[in-house]
Amino acid sequence: MDKLTPERRSAVMSRVKGRNTAPEIKVRRALHSMGYRFRLHREDLPGKPDIVLPKYRLCIFVHGCYWHQHLGCKRATFPKSNKEFWINKFMQNKTRDEVATSSLVDLGWKVCVIWECQTKASCELSNAIEQCFV
Repeated sequence: MDKLTPERRSAVMSRVKGRNTAPEIKVRRALHSMGYRFRLHREDLPGKPDIVLPKYRLCIFVHGCYWHQHLGCKRATFPKSNKEFWINKFMQNKTRDEVATSSLVDLGWKVCVIWECQTKASCELSNAIEQCFV
């Protein structure tokens, strides 16, 4: 059972950011230090990718392991209360991600996903970024 009241839970959840998150900023700093230049949150592209490198026709999404349910990650947990709501919410997130990715690919863009857990260690983040350009 949730330890917070519905009003308090709503207040906590309303503070969850969708842009300029810590993992996203780490990816941006790493890309910049590697000499790449990019655009942020292009609203004219499907899914509003977090990072867009037009020169390489590459879109990078920085996904939170919890919100996008990263398979095999310890951060991809389910809340104990209101399970039906959360299962539906996570499925909608995954469906939205798949639609955005397929739309971008259809438009000739390469799509790369960097997970929140990959941003914890700088060597793992560098490897993930390098894989985006392969």
